[in-house]
Amino acid sequence: MAVSPVPADLLDGHLRVLAAAAGTGRLPDRPALDAYRDAGARAARLGVPLRALIDAALAAAEGTDGPSAVLATLRRAVAALMEGYERAQLAALREEEAARREFVDDLLQGRAERLAERAEHFGLRLAESYVVAVARGMGDGERDRIERELIARFGSHNVLVAVRDGLLVCVAPATLPAAVGEFTHHVRACFAPGWRVGVGRPQRGPGGIVASYREATGALDLADRLGLAPDVVRAADLLVFPVLLRDRTAMEDLVSSVLSPLLRSRGGHEPLLETLEAVFAAQGNQTAAARRLGISTRAVTYRLERVRRLTGFSPDDPTQRFTLQTAVLGARLLDWPWP
Repeated sequence: MAVSPVPADLLDGHLRVLAAAAGTGRLPDRPALDAYRDAGARAARLGVPLRALIDAALAAAEGTDGPSAVLATLRRAVAALMEGYERAQLAALREEEAARREFVDDLLQGRAERLAERAEHFGLRLAESYVVAVARGMGDGERDRIERELIARFGSHNVLVAVRDGLLVCVAPATLPAAVGEFTHHVRACFAPGWRVGVGRPQRGPGGIVASYREATGALDLADRLGLAPDVVRAADLLVFPVLLRDRTAMEDLVSSVLSPLLRSRGGHEPLLETLEAVFAAQGNQTAAARRLGISTRAVTYRLERVRRLTGFSPDDPTQRFTLQTAVLGARLLDWPWP
């Protein structure tokens, strides 16, 4: 297999070091080894394959007299070359990672300076539509593992995986919906219990990625505040909640008017709210709600009757059920009761 040629001046002084070792038996001193490290670093920056570099260093030793001293010198020279080469590669990787972090920060905050040009370097074509998914509950090392799995399946120019604000972020083309499913699969397999994934809607352009990211993080926040059960929450399924919150004054009035009587309940308002939430989540099935709450069906029936007596609203009536459910959702969203 052919290797790239090594620049003629890259190993300047190498033959002199070998000849000195052959003539005197002395090993290379620190300045000589530093020169080898510099040569290794330069080779890495020039893109010279490490195999070609080592081959050139070994080839120079052929025919040199004094094999014992020469071989000992060569061993140290090769070690220094490799050390310099590896240091330069590590520095390049660190620079790339720093550039990646800076790009992700700019991308998700909508800072547009040279964004399209930089995006091409990371495989993103910002004129397309993208979906952003975020996962909470990450442990050490899981970002790299999940990124490797996604790149192995979809290619490095189709997904971007990064960490921001303690969340694992996946940016994928909207034309590749399987990427979000695969991301969720690996999160489920790798993250500890308690993980959750939020998924934004497909959005176009750099501003679209920002919007989808905010929707994904907002979905996580809403799921927590509402105590939603699903591990995967999609912003598209939660669009009603921003609408409900758009007129905060009206929502506060609804919550206060409908639910304030529950504050007078013996045992507090929370068991009654939890019962309503369980009944709504079970589409009115009181037996299923009882299982969810870990109480008897009779206890659920008693609590719902207590809600009806206190508030005048019954979950059995379609119109009143909508009012009650909206008020309960508003209570969770607005952290009711208020001081």
